[in-house]
Amino acid sequence: MPKPKLWPALVAALLALVMATGGAALRGGAGEQHTSLTAAHSATATAGCGKAPGLASGTHTLQVNGKSRSYILKVPDNYDRNHAYRLVFGFHWLGGTSTDVATGRTVENGAWAYYGLQRLANNSTVFVAPQGLNNGWANSGGEDVAFTDAMISQVEGALCVDTTRLFSVGFSYGAAMSYALACTRATVFRAVAVQSGGQLSGCSGGSQPIAYLGIHGIRDNVLGISGGRGLRDRFVRNNGCAAQNPPEPAQGSRTHRITTYSGCSAGHPVEWAAFDEGHIAAPQDGAGGDSGSRTWAPAEVWKFFTQF
Repeated sequence: MPKPKLWPALVAALLALVMATGGAALRGGAGEQHTSLTAAHSATATAGCGKAPGLASGTHTLQVNGKSRSYILKVPDNYDRNHAYRLVFGFHWLGGTSTDVATGRTVENGAWAYYGLQRLANNSTVFVAPQGLNNGWANSGGEDVAFTDAMISQVEGALCVDTTRLFSVGFSYGAAMSYALACTRATVFRAVAVQSGGQLSGCSGGSQPIAYLGIHGIRDNVLGISGGRGLRDRFVRNNGCAAQNPPEPAQGSRTHRITTYSGCSAGHPVEWAAFDEGHIAAPQDGAGGDSGSRTWAPAEVWKFFTQF
């Protein structure tokens, strides 16, 4: 163990490393469960670290701009107050609910909870399923972004969270909300996954880079793939990636194709996954319709998030 007089120098060196690498030294890969508190205290620990959890799994409410808002929280089993956890937001679709996201009941219970990410996380991640006003994400006057800010503040004040690893995923209207966060909170969220989205929740700002994964069906007749390409291309430009027209599967192939853009700025990858289906959240190869157990989408989202 280092002598006390050496501790300030070690802390200074660690902070310098974090600043030089943009926090990369604190970001885990897919096999890592969470960041140690020793590292987190230097740059990423939240007020909730090191103390008894102030929030438990379940539904929580807060007041935002005079309105009562709610979300469902999933805290890892055997939560460790001395580790900083990844935080993932899952936004529901139009007409959906936070319960739909938290339980995965609309596709397959359990397997589809939090867009299929909960089972892949294996208790390495804190999950949040927010409830939209009128079961949507109109984000009028930026109120849903303000709601997100309030949830982050409440969760980080009560639990130990790694502030360099906040993520957002959603389908349809939920994808639009994730896109709005990519535009206006690019310095807060590390990456977003936009599944079959459109620009429905606004894009305030929208000029900063953020890691971006777009997933879209080539036969989507609700939010057409051309719109999804446009959302993607904003961050192709913001992230400094080389422009290209990614290959997409042929109609009738029942397959998907994934393209990783080249030339992107460090830490800001862009990936595009096109699949041969319509407006669905859990596409599968070789068959039509949603399947929580056979879909390839959660594994791709999880791989994209956990590279950081």
